Amino acid sequence: MRRIHVIFDAYLAENNTMYIHQLSNWPAFIWDNDALAEVLAAVRHRQGRLLGKMEGIGFALQEEATLHTLTQDVVKSSEIEGEILNPDQVRSSIARRLGMDVAGLVPFDRNVEGVVEMMLDATQRYTEKLTDDRLFGWQAALFPTGRSGIAKIVVGAWRDNSKNDPMQVISGAMGREKVHYQAPDSEILNNEMQQFIEWFNTNTGTDPVLKAGIAHLWFVTIHPFEDGNGRITRAITDMQLARADGSAKRFYSMSAQIQAERNSYYDILENTQKGSLDITEWLLWFLLCFDRAITNTDETLAVVMRKAKLWENPATSNLNERQNYMLNKLFDGFLGTLNSSKWAKMNKCSQDTATRDLQDLVERGILIKESAGGRSTSYALRE
Repeated sequence: MRRIHVIFDAYLAENNTMYIHQLSNWPAFIWDNDALAEVLAAVRHRQGRLLGKMEGIGFALQEEATLHTLTQDVVKSSEIEGEILNPDQVRSSIARRLGMDVAGLVPFDRNVEGVVEMMLDATQRYTEKLTDDRLFGWQAALFPTGRSGIAKIVVGAWRDNSKNDPMQVISGAMGREKVHYQAPDSEILNNEMQQFIEWFNTNTGTDPVLKAGIAHLWFVTIHPFEDGNGRITRAITDMQLARADGSAKRFYSMSAQIQAERNSYYDILENTQKGSLDITEWLLWFLLCFDRAITNTDETLAVVMRKAKLWENPATSNLNERQNYMLNKLFDGFLGTLNSSKWAKMNKCSQDTATRDLQDLVERGILIKESAGGRSTSYALRE
């Protein structure tokens, strides 16, 4: 049986509950505009202020902020599915594809390249129509070897499972599994997806941020692929949010916020799947999550500003690759203290080389030596 294992904290209704895709008027979603109006207006105002602020900081900083946000998006979207990607590889892949001249790039794996390819196609070509072939290409990019984990899967096509072999989302160990959700039968997938794609490509007059929330719920309900549905759902969401922004530049990460709130995300998603076609509560959750994603850009922008200030400093000219790499690591979340041993290990160089690199950065006024000396000598960025 094809099943996607997801850990949920909340145990929901019994398995004989009717799912929303089985309701007679599916997919005629309804919602209470009055109940959403105040939150939607506040979110759209905050979104507009963020975009206006970013327009005023200059092209170089916008590029750096976009690179930082897209890296977060790819890493966190994969993390939700239990796949841990190397942020340095993701950043390097994005920078290369966008033609950005940035310091500290590293080689990257094919699985990283595939997720980046999908996300950039969704966000940088957001004005182009969504098609079944485009979606097939995204899924094929996620699984370039045609394998998911250790299992062979069909890529570049809708899933093809029988009524006796349904697509289910479950949790729990073998023998004690609980079914949380069952997707539509594969025999109706083509019709289901054509409805979705036509709606997505049509200007229905719905607020574009609300449309992102509807698209997220609708696609994840259909679950049209054998694997990769979650990441493709979030790519579609980002594509619609880029349309809402009217820009390919990305300054907030919805995937990072969903990952941070994944328990409540699964709760509301599962409750919605077993409810009615009134999706007001889902849209309210989505809007508030989106609002928090925008609010959390303050920390991102602070990092971007500090990093830009550093690279504008003449003292950073003519640094070697190791120094470029490690300075970016210090900005992007270096764990613990930095010393010559860690430098040598991370750069695969000798202790003497590490010491010379560090001393050079101290002499340039980029790093400072912290109080402890001798073998305990550690280094930090100068404020």
